[in-house]
Amino acid sequence: MTRSFHSYEDAVAFHGHSCPGLALGYRAAEYAMKRLNAERSADEDLVALVENDACGVDAVQAIAGCSVGKGNLIMRDIGKHAYTFINRKTGTAIRLVQRPEPLTERIDPEAAVLRKKVMTGKATPAEEKEFEERQAAIIEKILAIPFEELFIEKEARSEIPERARISGSVQCAVCGEMVAEHRARVKNGKIVCMPCAGEYSRGW
Repeated sequence: MTRSFHSYEDAVAFHGHSCPGLALGYRAAEYAMKRLNAERSADEDLVALVENDACGVDAVQAIAGCSVGKGNLIMRDIGKHAYTFINRKTGTAIRLVQRPEPLTERIDPEAAVLRKKVMTGKATPAEEKEFEERQAAIIEKILAIPFEELFIEKEARSEIPERARISGSVQCAVCGEMVAEHRARVKNGKIVCMPCAGEYSRGW
């Protein structure tokens, strides 16, 4: 039986700590599942296309049940805090893009100033404590304010990706390790893995 994950605490347990980025990912996953009338994916019925590799992606994995291993988490890391969710059963999809206004500055400008001190190691113990308290308050705010203040919902026109394929494996002729067929290369007439094939580039 698949365990159900519903709360923000579940996302924190999966990620390892609480932070604004995780809270944003949680809100995105929670909202998308409601809008698409989808449950946490035990297989591949719900697909997430994420455009960053930040903390929020872990919330998507924990809450929406989308993961690389199942093939329903597709990462296109182009540095955008944007998430596209697709319901295979209905063919519906939405894209959620974080609002352009700096979130921390909008919620608590003083916390943004303290963050710079903490991240550069220039904060005093008292300032570090204050930052932690302000950070916790920011997270609570993210979890409570209207979704529209966090994300812009856009129509998603992405094609529904095919389900994950189960690929056969072949042995690399150089290192002897097994590699998935679709990731193998041919070098000097022999099947090899990517590291043993080496890179070939002419500067573009």
